[in-house]
Amino acid sequence: MDFNDTPGDAEYRAKAHAWLATAAAEYRDPPARAVSRGENVPESRKWQKIKHAAGYTGITWPKAFGGQGLSPMHSIIFNQEQSKYHAPTELFAIGLGMCIPTVFTHGSPALIERYVAKALEGEEVWCQLFSEPSAGSDLAGIRTKAVRDGDDWVIDGQKVWTTNAHLSDFGIIVTRTDPSAPKHKGLTMFIVDMHAPGVEARPLKQMSGGSDFNEVFFTGVRVSDSHRLGAVGDGWKVSLTTLMNERLAVGGKPGHAPGYRDLMALAARIETDMGPAIEARDVRQRIAATYIADEGIKLTQMRALSALSKGEAPGPEQSISKVVVAKTMQEMAAFALDLSEASGFTTTGGEPGIHKLQGSYMASAGLRIAGGTDEILRNIIAERVLGLPGDMRPDKDTPFNEIRAA
Repeated sequence: MDFNDTPGDAEYRAKAHAWLATAAAEYRDPPARAVSRGENVPESRKWQKIKHAAGYTGITWPKAFGGQGLSPMHSIIFNQEQSKYHAPTELFAIGLGMCIPTVFTHGSPALIERYVAKALEGEEVWCQLFSEPSAGSDLAGIRTKAVRDGDDWVIDGQKVWTTNAHLSDFGIIVTRTDPSAPKHKGLTMFIVDMHAPGVEARPLKQMSGGSDFNEVFFTGVRVSDSHRLGAVGDGWKVSLTTLMNERLAVGGKPGHAPGYRDLMALAARIETDMGPAIEARDVRQRIAATYIADEGIKLTQMRALSALSKGEAPGPEQSISKVVVAKTMQEMAAFALDLSEASGFTTTGGEPGIHKLQGSYMASAGLRIAGGTDEILRNIIAERVLGLPGDMRPDKDTPFNEIRAA
């Protein structure tokens, strides 16, 4: 592995670094107070437009679709430099990272012309409508149905855990269009207007106090067949494009997430009956375990970057990283809150940095589900990396309408 930038990479990094120093100067410090995504929509749109005008959006996308036609390394370098600031990027992460690549991979020329540029410029927000209450992480088990009616399809059903649905203009939705086919073969994907009659997004109150996730109900929602992505019955194949991009997007450690240094700083400040907490053997062991996990994640991601820099496709490293990142974040934050005793429960004041650790503890639960649960990803690692025998799938070839609902 070569962790150093090539001369070309170094030149691009310097250019991005210099541009951000001016364009993102107002985002150098963290915001004075937590701002919800809903409150941050205007600021998010403004930052997206600034980046678009400067040529820092769609960095890896083909130029024919409005992208820059550059390599994944260029995108990673820009994101590394951008992560040094607190610019609002979350609102467009799902649309540009997962939905729009699916649209320009499987959509008609008319769909690409209508939707891609507006998303890239930050004019329209997108969400991904996959998870359902009765399907969990088994995407092929979804029950939201679409029935053909002339030139339209009529959608009825429910999705859940849909990030930003209440802020979105459009979404990509996977539906069941042939219940008599085996569960992986009767699916079809569409673009749906989130403002259409019959669409209702209900934000879910999270324990962090935020409401980024939603239940979304579809009642007689009409979608034109012209808004289909891929062939009828090919929804599983189309969804794999989205899932591949999703796992790349959520595989790394979130920007500004706490790590072993935060745990060390906290342990150095806390006084116990035996002296500073950092001098206790069990505390030092937990710090060491967190350090090892953080370094392992960093080196695993470096391996993926090294492969990308050589033009190779990303391997299974992202599944490994995602499993380790979410588990480590949750366990490290839980230990830090325990160590802080009553201060770990405070909503104001308390130990310096405690609120960042509280946020990490609560957010990591969702991260262990997003992009595939730990169990799903462990199956992928076992089967595709280690070559172990596949999990039993007794309903694989059974018509979906003959599978008993859980």
